Amino acid sequence: MEKITSELLNWYQKNKRDLPWRTTKNPYYIWISEIMLQQTRVEAVKVYYERFITKLPTLYDLANISEDELLKLWEGLGYYSRVRNMQACAKKLIASGYENLPNTKEGLLDLPGIGKYTAGAILAIAFDIPSVAIDGNVYRVLGRYYKIKESITKGSTYQIYERKMQQILPDTNAGDFIQSFMDLGSLICIPKSPKCSSCPLQNNCKARKTNQMELYPVKEKKKEQRVEERAVYLYRWKDKIAIQKRSAKGLLASMYEFPNELKTVSVIDIENDLLEEGISFLSIYEVGKSKHVFSHIIWYMTGYMIELKEPLLDYVWVTLEELNQKYSIPSAFSYYYKILLK
Repeated sequence: MEKITSELLNWYQKNKRDLPWRTTKNPYYIWISEIMLQQTRVEAVKVYYERFITKLPTLYDLANISEDELLKLWEGLGYYSRVRNMQACAKKLIASGYENLPNTKEGLLDLPGIGKYTAGAILAIAFDIPSVAIDGNVYRVLGRYYKIKESITKGSTYQIYERKMQQILPDTNAGDFIQSFMDLGSLICIPKSPKCSSCPLQNNCKARKTNQMELYPVKEKKKEQRVEERAVYLYRWKDKIAIQKRSAKGLLASMYEFPNELKTVSVIDIENDLLEEGISFLSIYEVGKSKHVFSHIIWYMTGYMIELKEPLLDYVWVTLEELNQKYSIPSAFSYYYKILLK
């Protein structure tokens, strides 16, 4: 066993975080936590995880909940394709006679939304099977420790890290080993200003020796995000708000949203459009600007409150209570959702 392995395991035993999914070996629960933790802060996941397993304690429950209820349960976590893939997994497994997730790499990789990292993490944590699981924390820790010069944005670089992981995998305590990277990468070996003086690997870390920690892991520059200007319309009629369901494919698929369009408008523009269409209204005013950053798009939004005399037939009309309890509104619109709740 290489020194890095024992150092990581010893450090983890003394410093591991107390997290709710670490009290179980149930593969279903481990899987839920791993999917939720993708691009989401640990503190935010805790509440969602507890609520999710309480509402959907088994694979069968996940397979049979309605999509609207499922999206509402996930509301606020973002990247909704994750939970749709989870339900697709559950349905596929239940249909094949499974009561929980399989314990083979091939079986896991055959499921929607489960890639190499998630499969490896489930095998290691739930089944204690020595498995490679490479995420951002692993790239950062190993990239710095070995001073790996190849860019992690290239597919071929994965194999370099995979070989490194295979060389240091312990025969036992596979779950602790994988989770030691999670904790070290989150608490000590952080992207900027790493806390090297507290790191168990500091004496042999090559990047530390040359004071080049922030150069690793090597990454190529990302493409610039597309910018979109959007107008968001908060239509109100009596005590109800207008919402609409997005397309089943693409960004925020099947989510409910406030009516909006890729357009820059003013109050005068909206008034003229409504008058031209013969739509009666009581008032129109701007309620504020908001910004939301997706992985490839940035939305700059301007919201307008529009009080109508009659409801428009194109939308679903709901009370604030119904909106809160039944419909999942993407976090992109949270600024305007909060305005409605005031």
